Amino acid sequence: MDDLRDKYIAAIAAASDEAALEDIRLAAVGKKGEVALKMRELGKMTPEERQIAGPKLNALKDEINSALAAKKTALADAALDARLATEWLDVTLPSRARPQGTVHPVSQVTEEISAIFANLGFAVAEGPQIETDFYNFDALNMPTHHPARQEFDTFYMHRAEGDNRPPHVLRTHTSPVQIRAMEKSGAPIRVIAPGRVYRSDYDQTHTPMFHQVEGLAIGKDISMANLKWVLEEFFAAFFEIDGIKTRFRASHFPFTEPSAEVDIQCSWVDGQLRIGEGDGWMEVLGSGMVHPKVLQAAGVDPEAWQGFAFGMGIDRLAMLKYGIPDLRAFFDSDLRWLRHYGFSCLNQPTLHGGLSR
Repeated sequence: MDDLRDKYIAAIAAASDEAALEDIRLAAVGKKGEVALKMRELGKMTPEERQIAGPKLNALKDEINSALAAKKTALADAALDARLATEWLDVTLPSRARPQGTVHPVSQVTEEISAIFANLGFAVAEGPQIETDFYNFDALNMPTHHPARQEFDTFYMHRAEGDNRPPHVLRTHTSPVQIRAMEKSGAPIRVIAPGRVYRSDYDQTHTPMFHQVEGLAIGKDISMANLKWVLEEFFAAFFEIDGIKTRFRASHFPFTEPSAEVDIQCSWVDGQLRIGEGDGWMEVLGSGMVHPKVLQAAGVDPEAWQGFAFGMGIDRLAMLKYGIPDLRAFFDSDLRWLRHYGFSCLNQPTLHGGLSR
């Protein structure tokens, strides 16, 4: 029996492929193999002889089967190593992890703002980023001597010599969208206008291109009280703080009368801004009742209709809500910044009130 063991263990070690290994298995432990024939001879033995030979044959069978399994695994590993050494691509290996994209904070906050105002009954209106002098200034009751109409404050489009068309500018606010919306739909109307705007300015809180959202509501009996309610509802939903206090301060804008700057309650604790608590105030937007001349320029009768308008910076709201310290970081930082402040592409609110997919 030792000779039989030595014979097959040596044959298994010398096998060069799985086909040769299968031939050895059949010859050793197959139904007609040598070990199987030896097992049949047990019936001719005396009980004493079977007690000795039986365990030895079972142990021999188990040893041969174990050697066959180990050799089969070794041959498979060797074959894989050979393939990896010669093949350019091993399709059996796991694929590389695919980087997941993120939503920019400005895009995320734009979605949040639009969804909140949609729940308040405001539609989203859009307009061109290159505007005429009329829509950007004249229709908004801004006189020709207004500082915003100077080239050091506004980007004017180049005009070839002899081109006498009215000036075109990169819009300085999204207020022109309100004019276009009233021209198109008339009154009553309730819209917000989010989008890019451009001004010749650059520091920690200003950039040449930034994002703004303006709101407009025109009706028969709309008042400053309606404006205050809408803004307080928005602040409570956006900052997720019930009962957030607001303060209206008299101001002046050419396109509203009366006009007001709006502040929200805040405090500073250990160098960190906290919205909705404390005795401090922070200005966040401008607002007021739409000037009759603006309604008239948009084709709406100011004797029959009135309403309110407001405007605020989307980038600044993102900074306040998510603790982003420098406005310029929105545009000139690397991907590590976006990974820190960015939002997952999934499970985010949309204009439809559900989850993006």
